[in-house]
Amino acid sequence: MQANLRRLSGREFELARVLLVDDDLTSRLTLKTVLEAGGYFVDAAASAAEAVGKLDERQYELVLSDLQMESPEAGLKVLAHARLMEYKPATAILTTYQNKRSDSRYPVFIKPEDLPGLLSKVADLISQRAARIVAQQMKQAAAV
Repeated sequence: MQANLRRLSGREFELARVLLVDDDLTSRLTLKTVLEAGGYFVDAAASAAEAVGKLDERQYELVLSDLQMESPEAGLKVLAHARLMEYKPATAILTTYQNKRSDSRYPVFIKPEDLPGLLSKVADLISQRAARIVAQQMKQAAAV
């Protein structure tokens, strides 16, 4: 069994990577702790600019961004940048309130009151992304 474990690359043991973007320190630390306890590798960013830099440096399965940070639209800018990435991470908005102007293209998470619901939605988004990637790979393989 140990021989089999040694043959596996580090990729099999990697946790799903989540980029958490929130300018509120308390929310960011709380959510980072909860997500890590849920089995995710979490990078955190305190601004849209920091998040864009991280997106350009590393691949993530999921990007969670607060809607309003340094500007009212900063969160949407982060998610728009994420959607331009070749690796296409899943994306979602984090918000403590229901915003009438929220963009329907992105799921809305309530933080931090509904922590079990948050973990469930995170798992769903990551698995939906994985399913999209597998379907795309199968489509490409069938075309060959």
